[in-house]
Amino acid sequence: MRSDITIVFDPRRSLDLSATVEPSPQRQAQAQDWFDGAWETLGCEPLRPSGKVLLLDKVLGVADALGYDTLSSDEKEAREFAENLALALERPRITVDLPGLTVGY
Repeated sequence: MRSDITIVFDPRRSLDLSATVEPSPQRQAQAQDWFDGAWETLGCEPLRPSGKVLLLDKVLGVADALGYDTLSSDEKEAREFAENLALALERPRITVDLPGLTVGY
């Protein structure tokens, strides 16, 4: 499966990534675990006052913490993020809108 991913950082900066992955329930769970680990490692904070953190919140937090500079210059990080996002959501088109705090597909 191929996923085309756009990450919008601000009105002037966005990044287009793509990933080709073979989804399976096990790989989807591993991708979700990757976001859990990245969330913790990068010190991300909950977006909701309740403190509840959903997978899409983790996607937003990790993308924001990695930032435009890292994802645009570090091919390994960008590929790892894109592949895990594609596996976690299993969608052909994904938009991560940081200013709007949304993940659309």
